[in-house]
Amino acid sequence: MANLAPGPEEVETLFTDAEGAFRFARWSRPIVPVIFGATDDSLPPLKGAMEAVVLASGHKMAENDPELGANLMVFFMQDWQELAEVKDMDQLVPGLDSLLPRLEAEGADQYRFFRFAEDNAIKAGFVFLRMKGAIARMPAAELGMEQMLKSMLLWGPSAFAGRSALARAEGQGPAVLRPDLASVLRAAYDPVLPAYSEDATLALRLSARAGQLFN
Repeated sequence: MANLAPGPEEVETLFTDAEGAFRFARWSRPIVPVIFGATDDSLPPLKGAMEAVVLASGHKMAENDPELGANLMVFFMQDWQELAEVKDMDQLVPGLDSLLPRLEAEGADQYRFFRFAEDNAIKAGFVFLRMKGAIARMPAAELGMEQMLKSMLLWGPSAFAGRSALARAEGQGPAVLRPDLASVLRAAYDPVLPAYSEDATLALRLSARAGQLFN
């Protein structure tokens, strides 16, 4: 595991988008998840792990969103083409017709996107998981933990590139959130910080708070 809190440049990279711009966003409303396509025995550990990540961030979950009902939708499937067969999915997922061939060509095992409120805080999230390969071999609790972490903030595309979001003490034992990411997550939900920002100097404030939490 890393033994140092992430510095400002590292934090900035975590929230740098594909165009090279800093863009940070978190949820401001309580999160109400709903899971589709998972087996009955996997639902309790999935939900338990997701709730644990939300609580670790200092944010909240709820039973209902007054505007949307559920605001975080997680879909499990075996093949990307299954999405095309779901009624009205093309209205939910922007550019579905062009997205599916791209995901197939890339061999992607996950895809997510967000919708935003008027203040640009995260309003709703949509997570799609293709259960083949490594992701299909993950224990349900670990998968729930990882996906909830990835859904809590508007992470940049390089935030998890080539490195797992989870870690194990000395390489064994139960998986936990990577300490550096866990500290950034907790710092990101500090109520004194904005729910949305395109100002890269926010990385300095996040890094400072993450450092305090890490220690």
